[in-house]
Amino acid sequence: MDWTTRDIPDLDGRTAVVTGANSGLGLVTARELARRGARVVLACRDRERGATALCRLLHEVPDARAEVRTLDLADLASVRAFADALPCDRLELLVNNAGLMAIPYSRTVDGFETQFGVNHLGHFALTGLLLPRLLAARGARVVTVSSLAHALANVDLGDPRGERRHNPWIAYARSKTANLLFTRELARRAAPHHVLSAAAHPGYSSTELQAKGPRMAGRRTQEKAMRLFNRLLASTPEAGAVPILYAATAPLVRQDSFTGPSRLGVRGDPGPSWRAPWTLDNTAAERLWAVSERLTGVRYEFPALR
Repeated sequence: MDWTTRDIPDLDGRTAVVTGANSGLGLVTARELARRGARVVLACRDRERGATALCRLLHEVPDARAEVRTLDLADLASVRAFADALPCDRLELLVNNAGLMAIPYSRTVDGFETQFGVNHLGHFALTGLLLPRLLAARGARVVTVSSLAHALANVDLGDPRGERRHNPWIAYARSKTANLLFTRELARRAAPHHVLSAAAHPGYSSTELQAKGPRMAGRRTQEKAMRLFNRLLASTPEAGAVPILYAATAPLVRQDSFTGPSRLGVRGDPGPSWRAPWTLDNTAAERLWAVSERLTGVRYEFPALR
């Protein structure tokens, strides 16, 4: 479909939280939401990098209403502190964008394999803790950023902590499948309460994600190769953010939809994206939800329907 950031509707009076907004897709998403009048919270792990991002945003959108708040998705105490301190009674939009890609094995503060812990569990906990504000907005949206790389692997609910043999790309794929299963189950639970849950992916977009894993592993040749591929083949973060912004703001977005670039899932206008059959498994989505509540200690409380 022919849709650009110029089609984002007026967002005056609405509040949005964008995780991982210090660079790349998150920064572009935050900037364009602010450009259309939203009050935007840049949720960033590194406060200094977040401040630099805010300066860039304000340089491009001088009248933006935006602020930086610290959020470390690898630490559930930080997630709780962020949610507790968020200065708003209503939240119209939550963009679960932050993530890690194909990094060497490590664990979060709470003992989870880092990619599963950050990409899925941190966002699961954050969304649950912000749920009362989302419900208060009536018509709120939660957009979770996944990846076509989810097709590499299904979740392993028998090993949610990732304690068995670790492959960086398989761990990444499992976390991205988890994003889609979370989106599906949240849609089922939240739809009766007028909260929309959708997913999006950027295609192949040039960000720091591709080079970070090789750099952390000390593989300089691979890191240089990834940067070269980005320059030659990847779209810009501005283009990659368009499917995310579409899912976040377009009027015809459906529950549990998965939006991505329309040309082979890599480039082009936003449109419906292919997803692996296992991401449509309602039983798996329910099981992942139960596991996620147990691991994070965050339970979603929806009011009784009248």
